[in-house]
Amino acid sequence: MKRTVNMSIALLAVVGLSTQGTVGQAFDEERMTRDIAVAENVLATLIKQELEQARTFIGLDVKGSYQPGYGVTFRVPSDHFAPFVISITAPDVNGATIISDGNSFHYSYRTNGPYPTDGVPDAPAPPDPPDRAISLSDRVRERKADREDSSRVAFNQRIIRAAQNFILDYSDLISQLRPEEKIVVTNQSDRVHFPFRGGGRSRIIVEGLRADVTAFTQGKLSREQALKKLHIVNTEALDVREPDLEMLSSIFSRLYRPDLSKTYFTEGNVYYERLRDFGAVYYMRVVSSNETAPNRYFMPTVGLDNLDQAARDKKVTELYPVFEQDVKENMLEYGRTVRSLKDDENLVFNISLTRCTGCGIPGTLELSLKASVLRDFGAGKIDKNTAMSRIQVKKGQSQ
Repeated sequence: MKRTVNMSIALLAVVGLSTQGTVGQAFDEERMTRDIAVAENVLATLIKQELEQARTFIGLDVKGSYQPGYGVTFRVPSDHFAPFVISITAPDVNGATIISDGNSFHYSYRTNGPYPTDGVPDAPAPPDPPDRAISLSDRVRERKADREDSSRVAFNQRIIRAAQNFILDYSDLISQLRPEEKIVVTNQSDRVHFPFRGGGRSRIIVEGLRADVTAFTQGKLSREQALKKLHIVNTEALDVREPDLEMLSSIFSRLYRPDLSKTYFTEGNVYYERLRDFGAVYYMRVVSSNETAPNRYFMPTVGLDNLDQAARDKKVTELYPVFEQDVKENMLEYGRTVRSLKDDENLVFNISLTRCTGCGIPGTLELSLKASVLRDFGAGKIDKNTAMSRIQVKKGQSQ
């Protein structure tokens, strides 16, 4: 019996060592891919459940990606998928009726007549339907716009609620996240876009820390406490032009032309959009070379020509950390000229990086800094190293 007990203890010790080895072993990429695929399905289901309550049915495409040291980001549909089907039947005082299906309107006119004209002197003429139709058309558009705004607001609120429930109740399914890593749900594409001028485009971010989710799961935080720890951004693009933001766009467009840049250079201008109570987001697309012939490349910023693919890719990889550092320094140097942002708003650079398959550099780079840090740096209250350390870095998937 004693021997059996000793063997059992030995077996438990082996199992314990095996478990410790599992915890300490290298990152399992296949497991992470599987966990994210399951989590994508869970989040899509939660969103559908929220939207079905509003009798809304749309196709959902939820995509998740993991960035070591940052966490996992799930991208969900933006509010331009919100249902804008509206039915309005609005009689006016003279019997005109507007019927709208959300895409067009139909005008029908009925008078309160009859209007006697035969044998009756100075009889009133019927109202002019075309003029009346124009007036009612404006009313239809106004009502349609109001309904669409309400639909967007409701749609975004449901997305946020689904994201909150997902982070608290299901994000622990992603088993390899470290305590300091994040779970983020956003309606922003991972592709850098160049926005058209005009307001109304929304930005939603719901962000939680894995450590807080673990504390909630273990009963150390109530649901209300855990919800308060989630960081939520729900804002929209504004149709405004700020002179200082325009100036910064112009400065970066010039800094990253081939004759001034020492790393990558811009493909087109640098654009920005102003987001309500969030800050300003700048969009850059940078490249590293021009293909002059099949498998022959010219890199103007470093004066290298006639490179083959391997040599070009090697140089692109070497330049990446220099480029990232350079953009950070320029954010501080020139970003301090921005005066229109409030202290708690953000200056963000969203960068699409040069193509380099198999190089290991990220496909996108996002750098974010509070306006208060820029002001403190500009006023000499903090030094450059301190300001640099406060720039938040988010890298996309490796190429």
